[in-house]
Amino acid sequence: MHGSVTSDPAPHAAPDTWVFGYGSLMWNPGFAYAERVEARLIGGHRALCVYSFHHRGTAEQPGLVLGLDLGGSCRGIAYRVDAADWPQTHAYLTAREQISGVYREAVRRIHLLDGTRRAAPAVVYLVDRAHPQYARGLDLEAQFALVRRAHGKSGPNRDYVLETVGTLSAMGLADPGLGWIAHRLRAGHE
Repeated sequence: MHGSVTSDPAPHAAPDTWVFGYGSLMWNPGFAYAERVEARLIGGHRALCVYSFHHRGTAEQPGLVLGLDLGGSCRGIAYRVDAADWPQTHAYLTAREQISGVYREAVRRIHLLDGTRRAAPAVVYLVDRAHPQYARGLDLEAQFALVRRAHGKSGPNRDYVLETVGTLSAMGLADPGLGWIAHRLRAGHE
């Protein structure tokens, strides 16, 4: 009887994970990544629609930060995280983005804008419209009033808006509402 040699198949490698950033994750990801690519997400748009009580404001003086709200599309930055780094990255993102539950973690299809025409599933953080921190329907004056005076554990709210507008500008993008707020912040309007 001939013995047969069997070998275990190579363990299936877990796929890398993409993370889509549309606000501070674009300019301050805070985690290791293998690839950084501009990307578009269809079905959500960037909006200054989340009261911040932690990172850019306090309960007494709320700030206002971006959320990925329903409808439209959004250009941002996609980061490919190596599978081996994903558990640590996911823990970091959960602590950063889920501090109050105003964002829902989801997986959505993104289109990478690197000339390859690739599409990939990505982890995204969608605003929860039922959450008390969802800032529905604020006009630009009200948004500006919150942003100009708020400060949280991650710094002044104005810096958050100015960094985001600067990143969008470097990508060749303009957001009229954020641009208007940034112009007023730079001009020192009260």
